[in-house]
Amino acid sequence: MDTNATRVVIVGGGLAGVACAKRLADEPGFTVDLLDKAGYHQFQPLLYQVATAELTFEDIRFDLARIFRDKGNITVRKAEVTAIDAAARTVTLAGGETLAADVIVLAAGAQPNFFNTPGAAEHAYPLYSVEDARRVRGRIVQLYEEAAHRPEVADTGALTFVVVGGGPTGVETAGALAELIHNVMPHVYPDLPLGGAQVILVDLGHTLLSGFSPEAGEYAAKQLQRRGVQLRLGVAVKEVGADHVTLGDGTTLNTRLLVWGGGEKAADIATDAGLPVGRGGRIDVQPDLTVPGYPDLYALGDIANIPFGDEPALPQLGSVAQQAGRWAADNIIARSRGEAPTPFHYRDKGIMAMIGRKAAVAEVGSHRHEIHGRFAFAAWLGVHAELLGNTGAELKAFVAWAEEFYLRPHHRSAALLEPSRIDMPRIDWEKKD
Repeated sequence: MDTNATRVVIVGGGLAGVACAKRLADEPGFTVDLLDKAGYHQFQPLLYQVATAELTFEDIRFDLARIFRDKGNITVRKAEVTAIDAAARTVTLAGGETLAADVIVLAAGAQPNFFNTPGAAEHAYPLYSVEDARRVRGRIVQLYEEAAHRPEVADTGALTFVVVGGGPTGVETAGALAELIHNVMPHVYPDLPLGGAQVILVDLGHTLLSGFSPEAGEYAAKQLQRRGVQLRLGVAVKEVGADHVTLGDGTTLNTRLLVWGGGEKAADIATDAGLPVGRGGRIDVQPDLTVPGYPDLYALGDIANIPFGDEPALPQLGSVAQQAGRWAADNIIARSRGEAPTPFHYRDKGIMAMIGRKAAVAEVGSHRHEIHGRFAFAAWLGVHAELLGNTGAELKAFVAWAEEFYLRPHHRSAALLEPSRIDMPRIDWEKKD
């Protein structure tokens, strides 16, 4: 190891952390420790596709050591970070080991924000990791298995799936679930009545996709309703139980699967480090992506509030995280040369959501030109393919999925939902009966 090299410790192997490490990997004079609790990069924008059997787990999960296997100055470590000392520039790991650094990059991501809703943390199913997606898919199959052996449970909400959140995550998840129960599950459980399953989307706002135009929200609502999704807008979630959810208007919905897409907050390390935090518990950073008072500490991605123009913070988007990762690396390199860092400039690629097969909405360009349908899907595909490609991930499976998306038979997804392929407790229904 070069003892004169600038040592950079990156906490988090998401889009921001990987982009930062990839840029530094090509620069002499740096050594990088990339720390991640799971040890793999997970492509979060497609987690709902995994949960609903459009993609496999392997399609969006990439081993970090493999991504950087040819980069001699990058050391990948599967490790949980428990503490950051910004002043001392040290990182403490779960086993007690302390790593010293010249520069620390915090890119530890986000976690679900349940907004102190009673029972949500215990009973809701978030979608923020591959393991979350596995749990949702396994729960769907588990409930269908039970309904296949005890059809009466459908009357008590076993096949009523509730999605909380009217943003892109909630809308995309609700659309994918609706297509799953109407088009895929009948291939797996042909004896179950088609009308026994339903999807309900709940959101406190009165429109969907609040960050989009009103017209985009209306389009999303029509597409979801066309797929049989019931919309409960303008109502809050008051309490979540193991077999129900209570809404703010007093309504109780019987459900045993509530997918939570109702908001996120920064990973705990943001507040545990004693750094200045703002909205969502995220670390407030300066335009050059450093934390105020700590020129050698950067915060990126979903753990940071990144200012931009008149906006107090950029949205938590994959493209923001990835671009910030590269920009932070450029600033780290510049400072090592005695040059001044530069303010982050985000290249806006627009916002988009896919509601289901042949239904997507996108607002692209600086003037937010709105497009729907297959053109919006093409824009969605292009952005996601670029994000995936820039991580160094294998694109073959994603491209194959995209090529078949409009035409492939539903039984392809059905094969991924066979009980034998789901990691869940086995139940001897004959004995149980």
